[in-house]
Amino acid sequence: MKKLTPVFIISVIIAAVFIVWGVIPESVLGSAALTPVTSAIHSFIIEKFGWYYLLAATLFLVFTLYLIFSKYGNIKLGKPDEKPQYGYISWFAMLFSAGMGIGLVFWGVSEPINHFHTPPSGEGGTAESARAALRYSFFHWGLHPWAIYSVLALALAYFQFRKGYPFIISNILRPLLGKRVDGPLGTIINVIAVFATVFGVATSLGLGAIQITGGASYLSPSIDNNFTTQLIVIIIVTFLFMLSAQTGLNKGIKYLSNINIVLAILLMLFLLFAGPTNFIMDLFVTTIGSYIQNLPSMSFRLSPFDDSTWVQDWTIFYWAWWIAWAPFVGTFIARISRGRTIREFLIGVLAVPTVFGGLWFAVFGGSGVYLDFFKDLPVMDVINNKGTEVALFYVLEQFPFGTFMSIVAICLIATFFITSADSATFVLGMQTTNGDLNPSGSIKLTWGLIQSLTAIILLWTGGLDALQTAAIIAALPFSIVLVLTVFSLMKAFKEEGALKREKKSV
Repeated sequence: MKKLTPVFIISVIIAAVFIVWGVIPESVLGSAALTPVTSAIHSFIIEKFGWYYLLAATLFLVFTLYLIFSKYGNIKLGKPDEKPQYGYISWFAMLFSAGMGIGLVFWGVSEPINHFHTPPSGEGGTAESARAALRYSFFHWGLHPWAIYSVLALALAYFQFRKGYPFIISNILRPLLGKRVDGPLGTIINVIAVFATVFGVATSLGLGAIQITGGASYLSPSIDNNFTTQLIVIIIVTFLFMLSAQTGLNKGIKYLSNINIVLAILLMLFLLFAGPTNFIMDLFVTTIGSYIQNLPSMSFRLSPFDDSTWVQDWTIFYWAWWIAWAPFVGTFIARISRGRTIREFLIGVLAVPTVFGGLWFAVFGGSGVYLDFFKDLPVMDVINNKGTEVALFYVLEQFPFGTFMSIVAICLIATFFITSADSATFVLGMQTTNGDLNPSGSIKLTWGLIQSLTAIILLWTGGLDALQTAAIIAALPFSIVLVLTVFSLMKAFKEEGALKREKKSV
């Protein structure tokens, strides 16, 4: 391996300790075992810092919207005459595939159905709860998460491609911290980013394994939907994404990302036209208006006088998950966004995935709600009895070619799994080799194995709950880095503006 940095060594040691800790049975360690400790930390964070996650996510959205309309929007992420490295189609495909592909497939049906039966307020199973179900699904997967990604991606791209700093997260705080980012403080910041990346990606890899297994078991009851099958899936997909990782950014990730988008669009278009088309499009248009209208109130919604379980289980979890994903997705988006202006970058990263995600939930979630509300089909009962991961396949089964489209869905999940893990090994390689834009195969192999082992440990110790717990814990320390990034960027932009004015006056 080349460039064995302190960040690489420390991060690998921490990851190895976590994996070994998870392997030791709870009967041996008692209350000091992995599950009791992480559960206690999770409960503390949710109860004490839920308000903080909500405010931080909204701050990032307000900041990105401000930059789009500000004078700083014309700043190019690179040299003044540089052209973008990738065309729009490949760019959108890669940022979307890395951003939240597995999650959209996993939650596309089940989240709206959950909100429909258990809304944030009021009675479930009504027309009003159906409207709220889609509105909150749009909210959780819309502008806020992409604003979180945008803040970090913008900072990394600006400081690397315009200022020439090494492509590591500690450097984005250089305007605030100065040379201290080159010492132990910078190492701590980068280790926190690696920690958040590993657990954020492991959460998605776990979701992917759960849904591939659930889909295979649903289509073929002889296949058991259990941890052993999930383990086999992770081993197979690990082998595949490690093969892809060795081909580099311009081959494996780019080609698989384009395949992802094609499969996702085909699956979505099939259900759109095979399902209740008019209902879906009416719901999509109506929900966009409702989402925009209610965005301010939803952005600050907590439950100080009522049961706060819903907000904690959904909104707070999602904001923590997106923050945990930010170092991974942000680094990857920055790497593929050289040559674009800040305004072009932010509009692309915020608007396109938000609209696509909204249409996705309208098609898949809307179809599920339609079957439940108008056809009295027990979609929620399927989730309760067979698992969240089975909802998609149950809905597809209600339409023509349902079995074939379920197979397509499994293939889509697998390719999203591969691209997410592939991209993450690339990002972790960069972050732990002092910003090397083309990390060695052995570095990427190391991080690929650590990611998969982490996902396996989380699934073994607690399934979906453990995955969610890990994401929330990992997000807290990194959220502080993100908040500081906002102030660091503003300071850098103002200094650049002052420098330009000074040159003009000479």
